Amino acid sequence: MTDFRDPFDSIKDHPFDAALSQRYLVYALSTITARSLPDLRDGLKPVHRRLLWAMRLLRMEPGGASPDILVANPARNTTGYKKCARVVGDVIGKYHPHGDQSVYDAMVRLAQDFSLRTPLVDGQGNFGNIDGDNAAAMRYTEARLTQAAADLMAGLDEGTVDYRPTYNGEDEEPEVFPGLFPNLLANGATGIAVGMATSIPPHNVSELIDAATLLIDDPDADHAALMAIVKGPDFPTGGVLVDSAAAISESYATGRGAFRTRARWHKEEGGRGTWVAIVTEIPFQVQKSKLIEQIAALINDRKLPILADVRDESDAEIRIVIEPRARNVDPDMLMDSLFRLTDLENRFPLNLNVLDATHTPRVLGLRAVLVEWLRHQIDVLVRRAEHRLEKIAGRLDLLDGYIIAYLNLDRVIEIIRTEDEPKMVMMEEFQLNDRQVEAILNMRLRSLRKLEEMELRREHAELVKERDELLKLVGDPKLQKRRLKRDLADLRKRYGPDTALGRRRSLVEEAGPTREIPLEAMIEREPITVILSERGWIRAMSGHRDLAAADTLKFKEGDGPQYAFHAQTTDKLLLATSTGRIFTLGADKLPGGRGFGDPVRMMVDMDDQGAIVALLPARPGGQLLLAASDGRGFVADMADLIAETRKGKQVVNVRAGARLSVVHPIASQADSVAVIGENRKLLVFSLEEMPRMARGQGVQLQRYGGGGLSDAIAFRMADGLSWAMGGDSGRTRTEADMTPWRVARGAAGRMPPTGFPRDNRF
Repeated sequence: MTDFRDPFDSIKDHPFDAALSQRYLVYALSTITARSLPDLRDGLKPVHRRLLWAMRLLRMEPGGASPDILVANPARNTTGYKKCARVVGDVIGKYHPHGDQSVYDAMVRLAQDFSLRTPLVDGQGNFGNIDGDNAAAMRYTEARLTQAAADLMAGLDEGTVDYRPTYNGEDEEPEVFPGLFPNLLANGATGIAVGMATSIPPHNVSELIDAATLLIDDPDADHAALMAIVKGPDFPTGGVLVDSAAAISESYATGRGAFRTRARWHKEEGGRGTWVAIVTEIPFQVQKSKLIEQIAALINDRKLPILADVRDESDAEIRIVIEPRARNVDPDMLMDSLFRLTDLENRFPLNLNVLDATHTPRVLGLRAVLVEWLRHQIDVLVRRAEHRLEKIAGRLDLLDGYIIAYLNLDRVIEIIRTEDEPKMVMMEEFQLNDRQVEAILNMRLRSLRKLEEMELRREHAELVKERDELLKLVGDPKLQKRRLKRDLADLRKRYGPDTALGRRRSLVEEAGPTREIPLEAMIEREPITVILSERGWIRAMSGHRDLAAADTLKFKEGDGPQYAFHAQTTDKLLLATSTGRIFTLGADKLPGGRGFGDPVRMMVDMDDQGAIVALLPARPGGQLLLAASDGRGFVADMADLIAETRKGKQVVNVRAGARLSVVHPIASQADSVAVIGENRKLLVFSLEEMPRMARGQGVQLQRYGGGGLSDAIAFRMADGLSWAMGGDSGRTRTEADMTPWRVARGAAGRMPPTGFPRDNRF
């Protein structure tokens, strides 16, 4: 009878938050311990460990197939290279049940010499490049292990580490690699887990070995002693580490920090005084193509006017050519600007978050990492010795049986020929154990001639001597440290600073932060003549032109000159309107003087209701006298008036019905202010009575019974007050004694000297 069960009978009620938190916790722990964080002992994540393990089982040794394989099959290919697809298939089928592309990407990174300081995979084919191009498909590329990978896995067959079943229980894999290669710090690691991350830069192997040797000799060596050996990260792409020694040491002490790295460059001279900057090394994990795009964008957007061109002339070696706008550009200034604006300088974070021997995530400093790693290597050394002792004990047991068989060879042969159960007879007669008798009975006849007593006793003596040494090693920590130190010295010969693989690539050279380069320094200084017409058309003619010449002041029909003056391309121009807002124009960005220019309102967001009342260049340390038509004003520093946007700055808060009418620069020697109103009353007072402000209404300069302010000017009292006489004579008149008009600020004033202009303008 068919059982029709209600499927809803198996549903159990659980609080949603409890069920969600429980499942998310399982996911988080899995991500932290089995995916994203490296193991402190071998510096590998599970996917990398499984890749190398699978390659080892496929006999992809760095020197080709092992000798025992070649003896069995001399025609076997000895290159050691095999298709990456075969490796990836084994990994995802036996050890790592994840996507094939993610596993292949991990394998590709292990082969890239610009990603790993010491690659663990030797790739053959297209494995990507520093421009960011992807590797070829796994069916095209081949790979084998490198010597570093072999050093990392050395001792796997010697009982040095534990093995665990694979995900389906059909095979087994090592929990960690026992090799002496310090992979965690040598190659670094990056990863993001749930609620935590890791970021470890690569280091120089010989420096790590020297630091570990110091800790073996002096377990109490402090952090400063280690930092005298480990200079800092050693990136595969080189570059320059520009942080101070104190900052680097602090990062390694806490396990958290960041390292500021710059590209390495030099100046290359050209003909006729020209030069270019050549970049030969770029910061770690910066794609060269993206970097060149950044520099090209600065040129296209005109954000770095002193930069003219960038070219990529790289082949096997990086060569980026940076061409300045002019030969008189300072090379250090140009490169400082590029360091600040592009990834020619970047920061690599340090977060030494790793899994310790108990698979607990911990953030450790440099000393703690080396101590834990040495503890693991001591454990590996002891386990290797114990494993060898077991092998020696088994071999000595067999040798004892062989010696007895040799001394009684004729009787042994007789027993084998005549007895139905020779095993039991031999065990009783010669006091042999089951294993010894089995070895004698399984011996080939051709081996009987090898049973020479002297040879057996020699091997027996050698094994006994080795056993005694290993027993001493297992029981004496000092001998363990001595052996580990010797093994580290042997490893250092392969990765020493005098080898191509071991030499330091990143230069450690402290440099200050990038300078904020002023715009004037980025623009080639050239004289110009700035002209603004009455209708608001502005242009800049090259050179300092004669302002009275007819070809200089050409305008459209119905238009005429309003402002014309000499300036430099490096100047900032201040454009003031009657609404009290002041805009900033770059003199180098003004339209050329071939035509009539462009409307100035297209260059700034000017209110249509405001009229232009002043245009003048901003001078370093200069000051302006600002006053509204209602007689209120103040003194402002020109540097405070420069705006960074098109909207300008609201500087003078004019009251209703008033407008900004006076914008005059103040001479450096000025000590007095002269003010004249529409009522033709003149007033002089000390400049010190004027407030210095960056924005506001200011104070009352003069009191009026009716009307308002006509003009104001700052001058030097000792020089008197001068004004232009009427007509085209160009003559001026000076009133030397202004004492009769000198009173306190805010007074009404008195009639001006005889001959003062009728338009009430200074």
